[in-house]
Amino acid sequence: MWVRIGSKAAVTAATALAVAGLAWTPAPLARAATAPARGSFYTYTGSTPLAQIKPGTVLSTRILSYHVVGIAFPVQVVQLLYRSANALGQPTANATSVLEPPVPPASPRAVSYQSFYDSLNPADEPSVQIAGGVTLGGLVADAESIVIAPLLLQGYTVIVPDTEGQNADFAAGPEYGIATLNSIRAATNSPVTGLTKATPIGMFGYSGGAIATDWAAQLAPSYAPDVNRQLVGAAEGGVLVDPAHNLTYVNGSSIWAGIIPMSIIGIARGFQIDITPYLSSYGRQLYNSLQNASIANVLGQYPGLTFAQLVKPRYANPASIPVLVKVENELNAGSLASPAIPMFIGQGANGTLEGTPGNKPGIGRGDGVMVAGDVRTLARDFCASGTAVDYIQYDALSHVSTFPVWAPAALTWLNSRFAGSQAPNDCAQIPPGNSLAPVKPAG
Repeated sequence: MWVRIGSKAAVTAATALAVAGLAWTPAPLARAATAPARGSFYTYTGSTPLAQIKPGTVLSTRILSYHVVGIAFPVQVVQLLYRSANALGQPTANATSVLEPPVPPASPRAVSYQSFYDSLNPADEPSVQIAGGVTLGGLVADAESIVIAPLLLQGYTVIVPDTEGQNADFAAGPEYGIATLNSIRAATNSPVTGLTKATPIGMFGYSGGAIATDWAAQLAPSYAPDVNRQLVGAAEGGVLVDPAHNLTYVNGSSIWAGIIPMSIIGIARGFQIDITPYLSSYGRQLYNSLQNASIANVLGQYPGLTFAQLVKPRYANPASIPVLVKVENELNAGSLASPAIPMFIGQGANGTLEGTPGNKPGIGRGDGVMVAGDVRTLARDFCASGTAVDYIQYDALSHVSTFPVWAPAALTWLNSRFAGSQAPNDCAQIPPGNSLAPVKPAG
């Protein structure tokens, strides 16, 4: 199989990322007052119904310092409550954090960084952690400072949306993308961020962050053409494409199987469906106990768990549950239009390192949780629509081990897009992948 493996230089760059991020030392921030981690800021109290407010409109603003594990750093953050929408298109209020670089450039440029906080708990949102909250599930957002720090030091303004919305609708892809696009709108609508409708913006996201990045890139031309005109490109890695395939792929995994009940809860919540009539007694037990779980609560803690254990015997085949089939098909990124911006896509393919064998028919290899064949097909579909795609498959790496190799390569790629260089395009070299055809209901 064709593959481009991360080079020694990329690994060295990954180490440099960590050094850059961790080298910061806490210091007081003279012009910002630290605000409460969560409270009234997150509640819209205006008299105009949200449905009558334009998406991306700023509803409330607060200024504070950037916190990592509760420690304040000398970076000013503008947090915005803004009008957005959920996966069903219903109006919502959501939060985003706009981090200012220590030395702003003469001409602002910004990166929308989509976090992989992967949680069903609203307390784990990036905005809460950035404001000083400290939770186990939120530590992921704290750790991502090793990527955010180099961006800030290069002069980028960094926009960090709460991609799952205020209800933490984990795995509800459309909401992730809509939240990201409206977050960018809010950041450029705000009079205090220094960003405008002319500011060039790139997008960056891995794993759960790739869900938001991919949906935003694919939705932008139709949902937010105003934002699309500002985008220079999007870098994504560890990409979720077809949830029906992922459900089969992680089924019985020793590390990733716990993501199954988390996804069921998040999808049911995000699409407002009642999945409980299909659950077994054990499935109901997990459904109730994991309502506020994060990836930290399930990773490696349900070895060998299968979908069949969570449902009544007659629903052991996921395709036998009509509401699940409907939502899975709506979440299939292969059903969307292609992005109109250059894409950098990285995907690991050695999931056995993380307890997920790649020997399932129609699925094949993945990184442990994401399916490489699905990502290749998505990339090829983008190519067929004229999108410039730079695709790298890391055959020797898993989901976790791909990130430190992919991230510096993605940052380098984004820098080139801001510099105006022609985007690399290796479409002719991407091997075929899996079918992304919709799931057909069983029976």
